[in-house]
Amino acid sequence: MTAALAVEGLSVSFGDRSRGDAGRRAVVHDVSFTVTAGETFGLIGPSGCGKTTVLRTIAGLNTDWQGAICVGDIALVPGRKIEGRLRDDVQMVFQDPHSSLHPRHRVEHILGEPLAIRGISGVASKVTELLEQVGLAAHMVSRFPHQLSGGQRQRVAIARALLLKPKLLLLDEPTSALDVSAQAGILNLLADLKRDHGTTLVLVSHDPGVVGHLCDRAARMAKGRLETILDRSALSRLS
Repeated sequence: MTAALAVEGLSVSFGDRSRGDAGRRAVVHDVSFTVTAGETFGLIGPSGCGKTTVLRTIAGLNTDWQGAICVGDIALVPGRKIEGRLRDDVQMVFQDPHSSLHPRHRVEHILGEPLAIRGISGVASKVTELLEQVGLAAHMVSRFPHQLSGGQRQRVAIARALLLKPKLLLLDEPTSALDVSAQAGILNLLADLKRDHGTTLVLVSHDPGVVGHLCDRAARMAKGRLETILDRSALSRLS
């Protein structure tokens, strides 16, 4: 089966390079895993274990790393942000939907601007279609983020990530800032996206129930290291 993502020997350190090893702190150590196209893969572990750092590195937000990362047939390069077609193929949904959406832009602008910049026609109809896809009414286009509930804001954030039909969707604790009912709605939405569109998802969570509900496999992390890979049978005992 085709690998949508391959991570091999990934190590990440933060700090001042000019001070050598003494000025740097290693936060991820020699992490390796592969995600098959259409699979939902989880990274699970306690806060501070390095799972979000791994996700941000795959997204090109952390550029100071060692090892190998391939998205499909394209290799990421340490020291460089992702570019070219990877900018469309890899999208990320952040933990806090309120801070990830521009507070002074209406939903129609948040979703429409990336399409308009790329010269895509029929922006308004595509925005409406996308809102329906994530379970939001068309009239939401006129609202600002502060006029939406937490669950609605996260749906807009997911819609924005889906705009350019990415091959790989990265999700950093997408339900942790939401109440229980909103969490259930977002998890059901992600399951529908996987079923209907075959989207490849990598999900970071500290919640075993979330990972057990949504993922096909998962990597358990602790202290910056990958401890074990959990298959579907093992995950079913988490949820």
